[in-house]
Amino acid sequence: MRKDIITLAHGSGGKVMQELIQDIFLKYFTHPALSVLTDAAIFKVEGKNLCFSTDAFVVKPLFFPGGDIGKLAFCGTVNDLAVSGARPLFISCAFILEEGLELSVLEKILASMKSVSSQTGIPVITGDTKVVEKGKADGLFITTSGVGLRLPGVKLERKDIQPGDKVLVTGPIGDHEIAILLARGDFQLEASLTSDCAPLHTLTEEMLRMEPSLRFLRDPTRGGLAAVLNEIVSGLNCGFLVEERLIPVRKEVAACCGILGLDPLVLASEGRVVAIVRKEKAQGLLSKILKHPLGKGAKIIGEVIPDYPGRVVLKTITGSLRLVEMPVGISRPRIC
Repeated sequence: MRKDIITLAHGSGGKVMQELIQDIFLKYFTHPALSVLTDAAIFKVEGKNLCFSTDAFVVKPLFFPGGDIGKLAFCGTVNDLAVSGARPLFISCAFILEEGLELSVLEKILASMKSVSSQTGIPVITGDTKVVEKGKADGLFITTSGVGLRLPGVKLERKDIQPGDKVLVTGPIGDHEIAILLARGDFQLEASLTSDCAPLHTLTEEMLRMEPSLRFLRDPTRGGLAAVLNEIVSGLNCGFLVEERLIPVRKEVAACCGILGLDPLVLASEGRVVAIVRKEKAQGLLSKILKHPLGKGAKIIGEVIPDYPGRVVLKTITGSLRLVEMPVGISRPRIC
């Protein structure tokens, strides 16, 4: 990879992006709340544990089956707070609008955001707008930030992960990225598939109420399940063993992956949670998740093992073992 310029791989959520953050951004920004590199900063204000998160969205196309850039931006920030153990309180949003954008398109996106805001009870309380010349923003970009109150008793620290813990995912993976690829119309493929984009805070709150000692939560967005599992296990004195036959993948996603030569493990989801949970609590938690509207199709897909420290190992359908590496680059930009 080029070391002297930014490439599309730097936004992939994989190894190249991690190197950019570690080698460049963290050279200049050194606050302890940032250095742990979780989905949200966690800090105290007058004795209250707060979470704060921010994210930018540049998806193409702006509208896709199951959502649009507005819904994606709102849910994305809500979910970063949710997997950090917080109840989202407020959202801010900033818009970069391209000259020539039709006002009807902007209003449709704003109506979508309002719909999710009303559904969740999480208000947008501040924002900003900028306009750039035609050809400089591909319609519009959105940045959202959010503040949440962390639930009492929640820890969610990677250092607490132990051999024997179970790895759980709350539903089929890869729906969002394949829905985006199909919406672009580049491959002359059709499938009855929608993005899984959804606000996850009610699901994570229910999970944490039932099992407040959950080890860790993340949502598998850019870089997919492969990136998230590698991020979680990095630097730990244990490894992850996941079973290919247990990983939930819709037949439409699997078919598209087979045709296009894609690996479902690296595909982004926008409505799923990966949880690391104590062995003795895993089945009970799974039963609870399956009853939630956003937990249908949840599966325990593997476990934490004392071998392969800091690595993710996949037991394939044929019974062989292979390492699941952090994705290096990606040729499919603009998915979120």
